[in-house]
Amino acid sequence: MKKIVLLLKGNSFLLIPAFLFLSIAAKGQTMSSQSDSAAILGRWDITVNMNGKSAPSWLEINHSGIRMLVGRFVGAGGSARPISRIYLENGKMNFSIPPQWENQPNDLKVEGTLQGDSLSGTMTMPDGNTFNWVGKKAPRLHRDKEPQWGKPIHLFDGKNMNEWHAMGENQWVVADGILKSPHSGSNLVTNRKFDDFKLHIEFRYPAESNSGVYLRGRYEVQVMDSKGMEPSSVLLGGVYGFLTPSEMAAKNAGEWQSFDITLVGRMVTIFVNGKKVICNQAIPGITGGAIDSDEGAPGPILLQGDHGPIEYRNIVITPAI
Repeated sequence: MKKIVLLLKGNSFLLIPAFLFLSIAAKGQTMSSQSDSAAILGRWDITVNMNGKSAPSWLEINHSGIRMLVGRFVGAGGSARPISRIYLENGKMNFSIPPQWENQPNDLKVEGTLQGDSLSGTMTMPDGNTFNWVGKKAPRLHRDKEPQWGKPIHLFDGKNMNEWHAMGENQWVVADGILKSPHSGSNLVTNRKFDDFKLHIEFRYPAESNSGVYLRGRYEVQVMDSKGMEPSSVLLGGVYGFLTPSEMAAKNAGEWQSFDITLVGRMVTIFVNGKKVICNQAIPGITGGAIDSDEGAPGPILLQGDHGPIEYRNIVITPAI
């Protein structure tokens, strides 16, 4: 039995053999070959060499229909951005996207070459600076069985910061059993690194302030004054730019609030103030502000301290064993 394809032309439908339709589509392809297209699909963990300093980035490439490639991109800062079209020819790909938080009006332009199971190329920023980058396929982080949980670890005892260090000049202080960042400054990270875990953490912010809790130092769960707003991936309880909470569970600024987070592989469940707002969803990739793009490695808990005053307490992590 011959397969046919139904096409719309004007106000009429045309029936054509499937082999002919595929032949027509193939002639319009901008991709070099099916093998190149298949090899480049998926998620890529990228490291950008910015004048000797490594900056993390992330790229996702998918098919849209038969011929076109589209995707998403995360830079060293900001959130995931859609890519309306990715061009691929003779193993070389390129795309451009509008600026996000950058002050310059120019597009960010990315070029790369597919070589086996790796990508490498150049990235031209909106300010005109060009940097080299390399990318590797992101790991699935799939777990074959349910984790067994170890003993809880108190990452903050209310007395000192022995479990932590600042990623720059330290503005964090301990007072009245509370870990405080009184003003914008450096982020704070744990000395230990973790793989899968359950995390309980409590926080308090003044009106209009902003922070974040980074899981493995790569996936930001947003902490932000959000009472009365519609749920969003960039507001309280969202995985920044990727996962939107089912409801806005924020309390008023100035009140103590809490996260209870379980991270197993890529799968995350988040309770905000006792309400389950994200239920076992996959985090696609790193978020802006990640410490690195090495998703397969354990990482620290990071507390964002560069977006305004914030306070934390009762920080307890239970690692998988």
